Amino acid sequence: MMNPNDEMFEVYDAAGRCLGLAPRRECHGNPALIHRSVHVVIRHPAGRILLQKRSAAKDIQPGRWDTAVGGHLSPGEDWETAARRELGEELGVTAPLELRHLFDMKVRNAIESEDIRVFGAVSEGPFRLQEEEVDEVRFWRLPELEQPAVQDLLTPLLKQELELLRDTGR
Repeated sequence: MMNPNDEMFEVYDAAGRCLGLAPRRECHGNPALIHRSVHVVIRHPAGRILLQKRSAAKDIQPGRWDTAVGGHLSPGEDWETAARRELGEELGVTAPLELRHLFDMKVRNAIESEDIRVFGAVSEGPFRLQEEEVDEVRFWRLPELEQPAVQDLLTPLLKQELELLRDTGR
């Protein structure tokens, strides 16, 4: 398996024009390097939301609950292709799921600058986890995720995403 720090990401200007490639280790440490990722919000047919517990070995937010699927675009890859690849890699979902574009997010902080396209899908599994990336998955009821004790277990990005889901009614 490739060392994640050896991954190359396309980097973009503020207008979305591709400027070239940069290594992951530089993108995650230099907020001037805008790069892209996808998230897939998975809902159970009964409405609960699937979250993944990030591996304790992850370099960013280890051991915290996060969006069901998330990952960076590979060079030359489009948003939906990346979302489907990540579904297969992280959850073992290879059956064709209907993906709906929910919204886009821009994350800008002292560590990185990331443009994220968020998709939604409905599935009750089964799921086969990528052990290097995901420690466990669980379906949650939305009121559970609003409890202060649970909020402390979530990634900051997931908290933003949940707010947008709530605000947009998705």
